[in-house]
Amino acid sequence: MTGLGAKGWTALVASVGGIVLAGAALLHVEPPAPAAPAKVAGAKPQPAPPPRDERFVIKRVLPISGPIKYGEWHWDEAGVPAGPLVITVDLEARVLSVFRNGYEIAATAVLLGTEDKPTPLGVFPIKWKKAQHFSRTYDNAPMPFTMNITDDGVAIHGTKVENGYASHGCVGVPTPFAQKLFALASVGDKVYITRGKQTGVGQSLTES
Repeated sequence: MTGLGAKGWTALVASVGGIVLAGAALLHVEPPAPAAPAKVAGAKPQPAPPPRDERFVIKRVLPISGPIKYGEWHWDEAGVPAGPLVITVDLEARVLSVFRNGYEIAATAVLLGTEDKPTPLGVFPIKWKKAQHFSRTYDNAPMPFTMNITDDGVAIHGTKVENGYASHGCVGVPTPFAQKLFALASVGDKVYITRGKQTGVGQSLTES
C-alpha cells in the first residue's frame, strides 16, 4: 500500500471535518478535571445528623385488605419483640394504629370529635389511666379503659364505634380493643395525632 505524503494527510483531515482518525479509532482529548471548591476561611463544619433510633422505624404493617370498617379491629403481636410503644391516629383515615418496636401490632377504626369539639392534632403522652372512668362533663357517660392525653380531658377510651356517631374530641375505640390497649400501654407512651400523614415500612414514627 502506498503511504500518504504530507498532502495526502492534509486532504484526509479536510475530508473528515478536521477530526484525525488513526485506523478506526477516534482520537479524543479529555477536558481537564474540575478544580476542587475552595474552602471558605472560617467556615464551621456542619454537625452530623443524630443517629436514627431504629426502635421507631416501621418494620412491619399489618396485612389488612381494604379500609377498616366501623367496629372492626385487628390485633397480632405474635413474635414481635419488646420495645417502646407508639400509638398513631390519622384523623383523615379515622384509624388508630399501635406499634411496638416499629412493628404494627394493632389497628382499628375510631370515633373522633366534631367540628365544634375537634380531636386535637399533635404529640401527646398518656397522662393517666383509669379502667372504670365516667365523664364529669357529659352526664356521667361511661368511658371504659380511659387513657387521658390532654389537660382538658381528651382521651382514648372504649365505646361503641358505629357510623353516624362522634365524640366530644376523644378518640373512641371498640371496648374490647381498648381493654387490650389499656393493658399494654403505659403512662408516658406517646400518641401521635395527624391528618393524612403517609407512613410506611422504613419510615420513622417519630420524625415529622
